[in-house]
Parts: sequence; C-alpha cells; structure tokens
Amino acid sequence: MTSSTRPRGSAIPSAPPPASLSTVADGAASGSAGRGGRRHVVALVVTDRTPDFELAVPCEVFGLDRSDLVDPWYELRLCAGEPGELRTASGLIVPAAHGLDSLAEADTVMVAACARSRQLIPPPELIDAVRESHRRGGRIVSLCAGAYILAEAGLLDGRRATTHWMNATDFTHRYPTVDFDPEPLYIDTGSILTSAGTGSVIDLCLHLVRRDHGAAVANEVARRMVVPPHREGGQTQFAKPLARSSGRGVDGLAHVLDWARERLDQPLTVPRIAREAGLSERTFARRFRDTLGTTPLRWLLQERVRLAQELLETTDEPVETIAHRAGFGTAANLRHHFRRITTVSPATYRHVFRHRSAGVGAEPLPRPPKQPGLSPSSSAGAGADQLTRPVPRPPAQSDPVHPHAATPLGDPPVHAE
Repeated sequence: MTSSTRPRGSAIPSAPPPASLSTVADGAASGSAGRGGRRHVVALVVTDRTPDFELAVPCEVFGLDRSDLVDPWYELRLCAGEPGELRTASGLIVPAAHGLDSLAEADTVMVAACARSRQLIPPPELIDAVRESHRRGGRIVSLCAGAYILAEAGLLDGRRATTHWMNATDFTHRYPTVDFDPEPLYIDTGSILTSAGTGSVIDLCLHLVRRDHGAAVANEVARRMVVPPHREGGQTQFAKPLARSSGRGVDGLAHVLDWARERLDQPLTVPRIAREAGLSERTFARRFRDTLGTTPLRWLLQERVRLAQELLETTDEPVETIAHRAGFGTAANLRHHFRRITTVSPATYRHVFRHRSAGVGAEPLPRPPKQPGLSPSSSAGAGADQLTRPVPRPPAQSDPVHPHAATPLGDPPVHAE
C-alpha cells in the first residue's frame, strides 16, 4: 500500500554512461555469495531519462569484475519494464537486457531516480515487482529519489528513510507515515536502505560492499575509485541556504527580523525582540510561529549559525572572534551549537568550504539550510596519493544506520553566557 496521497507520483531509476555500461553490468563474472551459495545478483532498475551518475556508480562498484578482491564478485543486471534500449537524462543510449521479472531472482534490488521523479506516477508493475522482491527476502535499496518508489510500495511505512534534500518537503507531505530524516548520506534499516542526494550513492554502494565483505574490501574499492571510504556529516551541507523570511503579513515582523540580524553579536532575548516589534511577548511568539513555522529562539540560533558559517567560509578570523561576532560569546558555545545543528565542528566546516577552493578564486559554496549537515571528511580534500594508501579498518559499528544523523533541535539559549 502507498503511505500517503499521491497527487504526483514517485521516482524511478538511475542512469548510466555509454551503452557499454550494460555490457559491463551483464558481462561481469561477478556476484558475492547470494542465496544458496550462488553469485550475489544486484538488479538495478532503470527507466527512460534516468540520471547518468546514479546508474554509473552501481555499474562501477558492482558491475566491474573485481574477482581479485572477492571471487566471485557481484553480478549486476540492468532491468527495465520492457527490455531494450533506454535513453538516460543526458541522452545516452543504454540497453537494458532484463525485465522486471529478474527482480524476483535478485539478492539486492536497486531503484534509482528518473529526471522527473516527483512528477511521475511509477508504473504499477514496478511497484508490484519491488514489493514482491521484498516479500521474498530481497534487499531493497533506493538511490536518491528512488525512495519515492519504495514509499509508493509501502515499504517505508514506519521506517526511517531519506532522499535528496530538494525533495524533503514534498516527500514528507506525500508520505507522512515515513520516518523521514533529511540529514544522513544513507540509512540502513536492515532489509531496506535509502540514500540521500546524487553523490551519496557512492557512500551507500561502498557501505553495501562493506556490509557484505568487510571494511578492507570496501576500502580497497574506494581507493581504486579515488574516493574516501567514509565521509563525515550529512547531505544538507550542500543544500541551498534558506531564503530570508520577509515577515509580510504580520505588522512589524519584517522590520524586527532585519533589526535582530543586525544585532546578532548582542545578548538578544525574546522580550527585547517583542518590544522592538511593538507586540507582547505572547502575541509575538504566536505570530512568529504562524509566519515562520518556528520559534523565535530556534530562528535566532539558526541565524547565528548561518552567520558563523559565512564567516568561516569567507574570513580567516579565529573561531573565538567568530563566536563573539555571531553572538555565542565563547568558542566553546559556538562549537557546541554549531556541531549540534550541522553535525561537524567549525574547524571541519572551514577546512572543506573555505580551503577546498583556496587558490582557485572560487565563490564560497552555498550554506545549508536549517539543520545543515557538514563537510565531507578531511580526506575528501586530500590528494589521490592519500586515497591509494591502506586505510585502517574502522571500529565495528553495531548500528547499521549511518552515524551522521541530525540531532533533534530543542529550544536552546538565545545568547551564550
């Protein structure tokens, strides 16, 4: 069953580079041990206009013959509603040799997005095939907006799941029974896994290899791909900053928002801001929530963190100075609230968003919206030589869910002591 209303349908599969990808996928003598000791079959569902990147990554990870690492490796099959040639989002032709009936035989079923995931209603036969594969015990994986397919099939009801940050509002409105978390790069709940936006497909595919064959094999695959085996933080580090609310429709609110932003270095309180708005504290708080959908305290903390992000990106000021300019008072308070909202430290954020483009003259990257996740790990900015060296095996994790999840944000103090 679907988990919500569907005014507009859901997402569909991923995309590949040239037609040779199909040959790579279907021709690799691959497959980790699947059911009954045979090769582990990964069925990647593709449709017309699927994004190239989301097809290319699974083909790279699971479709290439890596039997020197694990023999046998995976067997990747490209599947479609009707076998034949499909066109990716960029116009490349991809021959899908298998139909949806192959999903019933697969150990892992991967469903990616299509170029218009939010506008399309997925074919009923695809929904049924994914649902039946799960019923038979298959591992179901969504890539980016492929989570719409899983939600339409009812597989995410009551489960924690994620998808691309740009779809967060639409997805939560459409599927209210899903425990949606916009922050992690991916979420593993056992038999069902969901990834965030585009680049996180790499993280999820490496996680699957790590789950199946251990960290050493996954790290070796990452080195060959010249990518870090782990990334710190979540996807909202790459989201666009929230548009500043004008406060139109509430007398005095537009003015008071600008007034508060100009005084973030001061010990602002709700009573003080309410007086500036010419309202009682109670009326101000009610109108603030009705207009902006949050409390004055949360809004103020968010504005302070946004200012800190801007200063970290665009200046070389020490953290102590930034803490005072953003109204946190001390570096310790800044670190506490910054990490609480973004999941990484100010130093890590600066390393990625300030120094990644150092010497190139690039514009600072867009700051994340509310509850920004932060930077990829420091290794993301490292040279290729670093990624070719052996990576120590990370500590075992009992929780299969990605560790970098957003922390619930309560109403914190407005100004640091």
